[in-house]
Amino acid sequence: MKTIAFFNNKGGVGKTSLVYHVAWMLAELECRAIVADLDPQANLSGMFLDDNRLEELWEVKRDHTIEEDIAPLFDGTGDISAQPHIEEMGERIGLLTGNLSLSKREDELSTQWPKCLDGDKRAFRVMTAFSRLIDRAKDAFDADIALIDVGPNLGAINRAVLLASDHVVIPLAPDLFSLQGLRNVGPTLKAWQQGWQKRRDAKPDDLDIELPLGKMEPAGYIIMRHSVRLARPVQAYRRWIERIPDRYKRWIIEECTAIRNNDVADEEYCLAHLKDYRSLMPMAQEARKPMFMLKPADGAIGAHQSAVTECYRDFKKLTEKIMGICDLPARGEPE
Repeated sequence: MKTIAFFNNKGGVGKTSLVYHVAWMLAELECRAIVADLDPQANLSGMFLDDNRLEELWEVKRDHTIEEDIAPLFDGTGDISAQPHIEEMGERIGLLTGNLSLSKREDELSTQWPKCLDGDKRAFRVMTAFSRLIDRAKDAFDADIALIDVGPNLGAINRAVLLASDHVVIPLAPDLFSLQGLRNVGPTLKAWQQGWQKRRDAKPDDLDIELPLGKMEPAGYIIMRHSVRLARPVQAYRRWIERIPDRYKRWIIEECTAIRNNDVADEEYCLAHLKDYRSLMPMAQEARKPMFMLKPADGAIGAHQSAVTECYRDFKKLTEKIMGICDLPARGEPE
């Protein structure tokens, strides 16, 4: 049962929408998925849940989000929740709901990171809080896979979250900022991997929790939201797209081999090349469903319906690649 994180140092690349759509396509392909909203902005929760439900979770119940599930440990009154709250989105998607209050845990996570080297038991419990919470949710939901959405930064929360991940997918926009983000992400992931291994070696023998491996293995990149003309990227974006394969290999895979050609769709680390799909997103947000599930009743008529079909095909192909990376068995055609 694998955990895959979607992460980039650059915001605004469509990462949260990507996680949302992959989760729904996994459900279409008969996989059960836990989706953990660990970006303190909680935008993924806002895509799954309407304002009334979010208000109920945040203001009324106040014990049904990730923040409340970890609060006893961080506040020194206990450990993480034995039964994390899971919002069931249909039969095959379980959401660990985000909360803006999660951001206040940044300092504590930063403080506890070096204490692990001293064998401090509480430090290990704090650093593995997200990993253990996701594992408990996966077991409770009988999930095949867990997807994690994180914020666009290199802070202590993301470091702790990514310890839980087996693989990391990097969404990219075709621009200079995403390329610079790659330059930051590669060395940071390597430093976190190495730092966690040192801490695993310092684990006390009588610590009664299982530590995550902290693999964070690069799974590939996805190019998001490029404009098209005659089904090809416009020239302004093309120059950046052509640079991505080499930069990814150099800064993420640490390879410097020459690229065979400029067609990144065939490049081995490119998982998908996703377009705008004729502005389906506003329609999908209004209908509160994935773009590839839009119907004529939702306004997807004419050229938009063709875009829905194309979107379905593209996300199905991408999701099947992710299933392969995570060793999930291939499924039959959706009904």
